[in-house]
Amino acid sequence: MASPTVANACSVSEPKTLRQDADVESSVDATSTIDIEHVPVNDDPRQWSPARKTTTLCIVSLATMVSALASNIQNPSNSLIEADLHATSSQISWTLAAFLVIQGNFPLLWSAASEIKGRKPVYLVASALFVAGNAALALSKTIEVMIGMRALQAAGSCAVMAISAATLADIYDTHERGTMMGMFFAAPLLGPALGPILGGSLSQAFGWRASFYFLLICGVIIFLSFLILFKDTYRRERSLTYCSALQRLLASKEPIQSSNGSIIAGHESGKDQTHAKDIEKQPNVPDNASVATSTPGLDDVRLSIKDINPFPPYFQILSRKNNVFILIANGLVFGFTYCLSYTCSRTLTNAYDYRAFSIGLVLLCLGVGSIAGSVLSGRWSDRVLTKMIEANGGKWHAEMRLESSKLAMLWLPPFVVGYGWVCEKHVHVAVICIMLVLIGFSSIWMYTSTLAYLVDANPGRSCPAVATNSSFRGSLAFVSVLIAVPLQDALGDGGLYTAWAGVLVVTELLVLLVLHKGESWRMESEERELKSGN
Repeated sequence: MASPTVANACSVSEPKTLRQDADVESSVDATSTIDIEHVPVNDDPRQWSPARKTTTLCIVSLATMVSALASNIQNPSNSLIEADLHATSSQISWTLAAFLVIQGNFPLLWSAASEIKGRKPVYLVASALFVAGNAALALSKTIEVMIGMRALQAAGSCAVMAISAATLADIYDTHERGTMMGMFFAAPLLGPALGPILGGSLSQAFGWRASFYFLLICGVIIFLSFLILFKDTYRRERSLTYCSALQRLLASKEPIQSSNGSIIAGHESGKDQTHAKDIEKQPNVPDNASVATSTPGLDDVRLSIKDINPFPPYFQILSRKNNVFILIANGLVFGFTYCLSYTCSRTLTNAYDYRAFSIGLVLLCLGVGSIAGSVLSGRWSDRVLTKMIEANGGKWHAEMRLESSKLAMLWLPPFVVGYGWVCEKHVHVAVICIMLVLIGFSSIWMYTSTLAYLVDANPGRSCPAVATNSSFRGSLAFVSVLIAVPLQDALGDGGLYTAWAGVLVVTELLVLLVLHKGESWRMESEERELKSGN
């Protein structure tokens, strides 16, 4: 069966139940615009059987869990690494920081590549890099080599973090995503939860290198899972990046000879072509206006280096105020979480004289709270969204997704302040465990809604949006890890986490601002982009 053409795709109208609020002024009538996420495609991933979808969900969840596991599995054994490789505390901090900054920013490249070549090739290449990085880490003889190999390990592990949410967007419709995002994030949150206890037990029993041998085995399993069991969810007709390449092809003046002898007629001028970045807002095109009519025509698209340049979609995401505020909020929450796990390890070592395995057990509480918050918040998010759509006469806008995050906003700052002073006063470790559970639960409750919002608010750009989110998260986590020890030494746990509570209050205010202003900002941005052709 021939693939749907871009011209035909542009005639697909937005589903009534998911139409943007008609009260918001727009230069383009919502009924005459297309929803690129629902363009008809062959073998539509959203029509796959529940078993196939569940298999896909399990594979990407396992991969993201191991990727997250790699970020902090070494924390309990930092003192062992420091002694064995004759490293300083600063150099140990760099092994963590190098991982975070690469894991945060490298997804921009993986994201762009996945929008051209598909999800599966990217997963396979990245998994191979992850295996190579872990093998080198297990054999490292110097701290300098370890820092470099942590960067390679991060480059391989971050692909799944970047495009897994886009993979879920490929197979689940909007009304299902909150629940599925919540279930999905339970797995990568399980990684940081299990990382310290696995790293601590392996290091205490077999030495610190055992942690990286364990990750090496996991990497091989993941690679084989993607190779044998994973079916690519990517459909180019639903990718704005791919449509951009096709638009340039159709706008060329020279006809292009296809491999089977057919001719794709070029357009005489590119002036009347609507830029692919605004394909969601293109008017209906009659069926007889199709210019590319079969799969061979689409297969003859030759993509240039410009098409895999990650920065245009990155800046496109950042050109919208609603995205910027949510990205900052997500980055601050993520930076706080990494600062918390790192400094908690130091506190347990210095003040409570805990060994690696015991530290891992305490940090497991943070992961348990995060998993519970992720699963419950996803279901709550979908429930709130459904009720708001019904109350709004069947109309929706992406900002409705943020309403569910308000439930956790009242509790997170007080929990953070409480944790800081509990550690400062060296209260019984059971109280620390309780505070970690509460912090994990409330912080991920808010994060699940804001990430789902990013996907919903950027239709056709879910992969670049998640990659940009990873960039913000990694960059702010990089900074938080580097300044964590000096601030902890200077302010103590009480002062440090009182300050963090203030930062989190600002984060919550940013989310509330987007909740109330985000829809109008998005519409303004879309009109501006449509008029400028950018």
